[in-house]
Amino acid sequence: MKKTKGLSSLLLTTALGITLVGYGSSNTPAANASNNQTDTAATQTEAPQPTEKTLSGNLVVYSAGPEGLANKIKDGFEAKTGVKVEMFQGTTGKILARMEAEKSNPVVDVVVLASLPSMQGMKNDGLLLPYKEAINADKLVSDWSDIDEGNYFSYSASALGIVYNTKKVSSPPTSWDDLIKAEWKGAVNIPDPSLSGSALDFMTGYLSAKGDSGWDLFKQYKSNEVAMAGANQETLDPVITGAKSVVAAGVDYMAYKAKADGEPVDIVYPAEGTVISPRPAAIIKTSPNVDNAKAFIDYLLSDEAQALVAKAYLLPGRTDVKAENRANLEEIKTFDVNWEWMNEHSDEVSSTFTQIFK
Repeated sequence: MKKTKGLSSLLLTTALGITLVGYGSSNTPAANASNNQTDTAATQTEAPQPTEKTLSGNLVVYSAGPEGLANKIKDGFEAKTGVKVEMFQGTTGKILARMEAEKSNPVVDVVVLASLPSMQGMKNDGLLLPYKEAINADKLVSDWSDIDEGNYFSYSASALGIVYNTKKVSSPPTSWDDLIKAEWKGAVNIPDPSLSGSALDFMTGYLSAKGDSGWDLFKQYKSNEVAMAGANQETLDPVITGAKSVVAAGVDYMAYKAKADGEPVDIVYPAEGTVISPRPAAIIKTSPNVDNAKAFIDYLLSDEAQALVAKAYLLPGRTDVKAENRANLEEIKTFDVNWEWMNEHSDEVSSTFTQIFK
């Protein structure tokens, strides 16, 4: 018992001695340095400083143009991040068809479409990866983007109008109804909604605003020999050359670009209103390069990329950036469209329209 008690006393004395030594040396320079290092290390452990991710590797983007802008965005993003972009460019219809063909082995990271309802359909099908933290998303036109959930971001837009050849047309039409008049018989092209996302936006938007009676306009177009002539560029080219006089539902940025290049074309927005066609971008859920994809979305919404959008005659997606050498959003009268209805009825409208114009 005495030995046990002695061992206990020894342990207690030793412990107290260590404690006293600790307190007694706390004011020495070595001890202060040690304590400061410990405090600093603890602080760093508790509150790590955020660091930017270093990006590398590749990114696969499917983009519905316009080609010149898409290439400039690609070059700008690569220069900024070092990421190599593999880009496929095509119409919205071609992009969706390609994605369907690759369904069992998807490779695309980011998709840019020329049709908001088509992107909404992809969201509803669970194909998109949300990115709520996208930089500058709060500055976007709210009606064009899924800002709350972060599924897609319309970085730009175009408006649909009546594009005409200035050498052939001295008094351009000012209403969609004007194109059913005899003077325009056989002189008008209209894009194919199965190939052009913006054309599909126009048709579904017009019908969502007008109801079933809106089909009367398109039936009268057919009776007046309006021709469905392919995608947007294929529809515009005959008007540039003078083979046709007018494009109904022509994409405005193409008209502004052709005019700037010296072609004899101009555009009017019908007095009763038109449809805006946003160009949304989204990250695909199966993306193997998520960090790169998020950085690409951030770049699309950046000051640099939005300036490129403005110079390409498109409407910028951000409300604080103005378009150059074209009408801005507030200058274009639009129909009160129902985007949800447009998404739900896009296949039906496209099929019915193409049947009418066969």
